Amino acid sequence: MKTSYLWFVCFLLCNILNAQEKFTLSGTITEEKSNETLIGVNIIFPDNQTGTTTNEYGFYSITLPKGTYTIVISYLGYGTITQKIELSSNITKDFRLINSVEGLEEVIITENIERLNIKKPQMSVNKLTSKTIKEIPVVLGESDIVKAITLLPGVTTVGEGASGFNVRGGAADQNLILLDEATIYNSSHLFGLFSVFNPDAIKDLTLYKGGIPSRYGGRISSVLDIYQKEGNSKEFHMNGGIGLVSSKLLVEGPLKKDRGSFLLGGRSSYAHLFLPLFDINNIALFYDLNTKLSYKINKNNNIYLSGYFGRDVFEIEDTFENQYGNTVLNFRWNHLFSDKLFSNLSLIYSDYDYNLKLNFVEFDWVSGIRNLNVKYDFKHYLNNKFKLQYGLNSIYYKFNPGEINPTSETSGINPFKLIDKYAFENAVYLDVKHEVSNKLSLSYGLRLSSFIRLGQDELNIYENDHAVAFNENLQIYEMADPIGTETYKRSDVIENFLNLEPRLALAYQTGENSSIKASYNKMYQYLHLLSNTNAPTPLDIWTPSGKYIKPQSLHQYAIGYFKNFNNNLYSLEVESFYKTIKNRIDYIDGADLIANNAIEQVILNGRARAYGLEFLLRKNEGRFKGWLAYTLSKSEQQTEGRTPLETGINNGKWYNTPFDKTHDISITSSYDINERLKLNANFLWQTGQPVTFPDAQYEYNGVNIPNFGQRNQDRLPSYNRLDLALNYTPKQKKKKKWERYWVFSVYNVYNRRNAASISFGKNFEKMVNEATRLSIFGIAPSISYNFKF
Repeated sequence: MKTSYLWFVCFLLCNILNAQEKFTLSGTITEEKSNETLIGVNIIFPDNQTGTTTNEYGFYSITLPKGTYTIVISYLGYGTITQKIELSSNITKDFRLINSVEGLEEVIITENIERLNIKKPQMSVNKLTSKTIKEIPVVLGESDIVKAITLLPGVTTVGEGASGFNVRGGAADQNLILLDEATIYNSSHLFGLFSVFNPDAIKDLTLYKGGIPSRYGGRISSVLDIYQKEGNSKEFHMNGGIGLVSSKLLVEGPLKKDRGSFLLGGRSSYAHLFLPLFDINNIALFYDLNTKLSYKINKNNNIYLSGYFGRDVFEIEDTFENQYGNTVLNFRWNHLFSDKLFSNLSLIYSDYDYNLKLNFVEFDWVSGIRNLNVKYDFKHYLNNKFKLQYGLNSIYYKFNPGEINPTSETSGINPFKLIDKYAFENAVYLDVKHEVSNKLSLSYGLRLSSFIRLGQDELNIYENDHAVAFNENLQIYEMADPIGTETYKRSDVIENFLNLEPRLALAYQTGENSSIKASYNKMYQYLHLLSNTNAPTPLDIWTPSGKYIKPQSLHQYAIGYFKNFNNNLYSLEVESFYKTIKNRIDYIDGADLIANNAIEQVILNGRARAYGLEFLLRKNEGRFKGWLAYTLSKSEQQTEGRTPLETGINNGKWYNTPFDKTHDISITSSYDINERLKLNANFLWQTGQPVTFPDAQYEYNGVNIPNFGQRNQDRLPSYNRLDLALNYTPKQKKKKKWERYWVFSVYNVYNRRNAASISFGKNFEKMVNEATRLSIFGIAPSISYNFKF
């Protein structure tokens, strides 16, 4: 009897163990023609409504019970693969997708597959493909990534021709911009006319506005994460374009077929070459270079070397010369420890420098920021319910606030060097993706960040550590006089900050094609961009947190409703957000930021808040596609007095930030007229930018002097414009590999003279004060020729 019982228990245990036996399917997904890895490909198992996606390097891994499954591989713009997989052991299986335009019969994705997009806890995230970006009409015919993302809800700029972008009421310096994981400090060419990113070299673009994973840190508004293409490892290809003001060329091909590849892309503007025809000897040009080398050592190891170099040159004859630009270099090593553990080690160098030569006073001004970054990231695919991502990184900064050098011995100017500053920023993080049930999915994590302000040659000491003094008699803030100085060695620590940054996001499925999502972020920013303009300029200076400048901290909450309609023909996203920021820097009236060796004397720590509602309605398929985006939001700042006797900034009252836009509407659309013609259009309407206008004037010694009201209580007129573009693809000759198409575009079709600024001055002919509107662009037609072979 006991023996029979023992056999029964053994039999039951064996069945239980066998029922729990699981195996892992993993591999890499690439494009058939180029062998380019694909990011975010859906690997779906419709029968049990589970799946995963590829990571930044095209790798996927999923663990399932033993059995036979139907697997569906789908990716936007590519034919879908459907196969039967017998999972009786760990399997490594790579897939290659064929671009749908190559004639592959399209496979319709079922609603069960589309449910996975609803189930993901990720929210406040937008993705754009290189193809979509190229189809959006832009000024002077040059495709532009930054201009494209400003058509999304929650993303704006402070005005036409302005550098950078603003996300959910945040400042431009609060955006972390990454190119192949390297930090880009200035994202604009020609003071905001173009962005530094060449769409031909870009593979994937993701904008995080909220619900930001723990692997990102150092900025508090958004993350723009951009990856370059790796290059074609099968055959040589070339593509480019010729436009009215700039041209571009990209070449790619194999270093060793199916093992290694190279990519080299360049752009340059040349409008300045025609200026001498009009007796204009000024120069305004940009050029940039993208490069990448990729090599597969074996099935478990890949290495990448990528770089970017960009330069802007601006000269006015006999007056000044200006050059600025970014340089980044990144070496990465992918290693697969097992079919469940993927790692990436990155060594990154990033440099931004600014040079200004003033010919009439004969001196050079040089400033910049440089960093070295070491990152080691791991992705651990425990099972289809739990996925971990963890890692660490350490960044060493050198800040050059500025130095002046005479250009001739007769200039009369002595060399002058502002004090260099140094810092370390370190972090460890853990991200968890957890599928709690068929309806509830979580994403949560924690980031531990530290910032160490290292020693510098000299640091001022102030009474009560107040670098800004308040004059009670005049009721104004003034620069405090130092009571002494301290000298440090480079290895000394001036200030040390240590902070925890929790992140949480969840999705609850309310129906077959709908869900409610929510997220919370706490983040810290240790770098500050000092600027006396509403938009970043090349002359702006980055400065670290320290003894007198505290790190900014953010709390952001978001909740949203997401729904797919008609088998994903339409999709709707509605999100509401609220965020508060502490230690947002503010400037005293009359602050001088240029060549200031004690910048803390003109800065006060304030706070900010922003809240709003975002709508995004998309039509995803058919001859007519596009989206409607609307944002209703508010962005404010407040700097109160430190004591009851102090007035604070703007009398301590909340005031509109320069990037507050109450209403922001954009419509982006494309219509396939036929196989050769495609019409693209976008329309924008925005509330005018907050400004400060004079509210009165008084006369002193015969001179009319304006009196300005409270900060940013007025606004410029509303901004609106319509852009059109027509893409024409000529009929291709048989057996000819040369592909070409033309783009005819018109920016600002109805020639709206949008105000970039309004200035006030005296009209000496009429002897009255008057307002003058400055507009950057009216109607701007353009044409470009693009080719590929």
